[in-house]
Amino acid sequence: MAPGAGRGALVFIGFMGAGKTSAARTIAAEFGARPVDSDALLEERMGMSIEDCFARHGERGFRDQEEAAVLELLGRAGGEDLPVVSLGGGAVLSPAVRDALARHTVVLLDVDADTAWQRAGGRRPLARDRRRFGELHAERSPIYEQLADVILPTGRRESVRHALPAVQALAGAPTGTKVVWAEAASGAYPVFVGPGLLGSGFWPLDSSARRFTVSDEHVAARYGPADLAIAPGEQHKTLATVEQVLRAMAAAGLDHDSHVAALGGGVVGDVAGFCAAVYQRGIPVVQVPTTIVSQVDSAYGGKTGVDLPEGKNYAGAYHQPAAVVADPSALDTLPAEEAAAGWAEVVKTALIAGGALWRRVRDDAPVDRDLVLACARTKLAVVAADERDGGRRQVLNLGHTVGHAIETVTGYARYRHGEAVGLGLLAALTLSDRVALRAEVAGLLAARGLPTRLDPDVDLDTVAAAALLVALGGGVVGFVLVHAPGDVRTGVPVDAGELRGALQELRR
Repeated sequence: MAPGAGRGALVFIGFMGAGKTSAARTIAAEFGARPVDSDALLEERMGMSIEDCFARHGERGFRDQEEAAVLELLGRAGGEDLPVVSLGGGAVLSPAVRDALARHTVVLLDVDADTAWQRAGGRRPLARDRRRFGELHAERSPIYEQLADVILPTGRRESVRHALPAVQALAGAPTGTKVVWAEAASGAYPVFVGPGLLGSGFWPLDSSARRFTVSDEHVAARYGPADLAIAPGEQHKTLATVEQVLRAMAAAGLDHDSHVAALGGGVVGDVAGFCAAVYQRGIPVVQVPTTIVSQVDSAYGGKTGVDLPEGKNYAGAYHQPAAVVADPSALDTLPAEEAAAGWAEVVKTALIAGGALWRRVRDDAPVDRDLVLACARTKLAVVAADERDGGRRQVLNLGHTVGHAIETVTGYARYRHGEAVGLGLLAALTLSDRVALRAEVAGLLAARGLPTRLDPDVDLDTVAAAALLVALGGGVVGFVLVHAPGDVRTGVPVDAGELRGALQELRR
């Protein structure tokens, strides 16, 4: 199959220093094809270097020649003779080029500004001034992201080759589907996000392999029969349910060539993922999240587990999925209270990310494909840096220390997970001494119908004790607090008095 998966050429885009030329060469070599680099083509046609062209004709003169060459290139790309193309970083500034890219499969090599400067600083006409370089990166990033069908990190050269099957699988996905390549120390996998995926019959793994679908009774009733439908709700995320699932998997004759499909929300994803991790010492799992909480957070990162009476997720394992298939149209059918609960995880993720995602959430953005993608990419970047909670990943616990304590103390029955996390976020912001930000977050939660006050009959001392047990872990872990959106800090020591005061604030 041609690299472009039946959609014209495979076109690599991205900022300076992203490695587009190398990526195109890698993929072209897989197919014995000839890659074409637009910058090299331009230099050949102009008879001078790009730097000399900038010096003689200015950026505007260069862009005019670049646009003409790229449009010609894309017009003939996609045939047997030209399946792989890499474009200069600024080529996408042309509206005509952006229109032409719609006929091709566009792959963004995502590089942060610091890494790009290390690679390209001082070696390109527009890479002389570090401040302006950062501004260009910020200006272009939204354009790249909008155009991309596939988003790949640039940290590992082999990622491009490993992700190729996922790129080609797009040919079988509904229009509008995007792929993000996720990486962690223990493995990498594709994340497919697009409306209509659930009803399209799309599946990212070998369709001839035995698939065992675990769902819950509500989701199975809506999306079709599952091999096993467990009882819904956090109160059923237990070892008893794990035994039920494992024995059903064994009765079905699953082996190492089989895989589990986790169709549902966070409870299903946690239970099915844990069962896949321990069944015959591990078989693949594909997460198919159907709730906001699972689509923006829990389906990614490989944490699986179930609750014990002593604490939430006390029995678990790290088991990265083989793939994630997220259909945002499934969120349209959520009950209002479930959709509201999921919003708390969106707010948490936006506080961690800051920047554009925080601005979107402040503006009450809808939970659509692009918001799901932005949240997923935020979490995936954290997990890529720290898979096993050794440092950076602890930021994802923002709001969860007190939130988990509330769930545990109330027997996982009174508050939905997102409702408890929302209360936990407010407690964390009180501990952070961010009065104005706390008020703003309380408004964002209340606007979606989430509680902002703890029920008066919930014992604060019991919640405080449970939170300290989770957070301090022998005095090592500490709390996750917020200095500002995008500046979240881990391991902050909090004494019992401060915590008690933050919980009392939830009563006011």
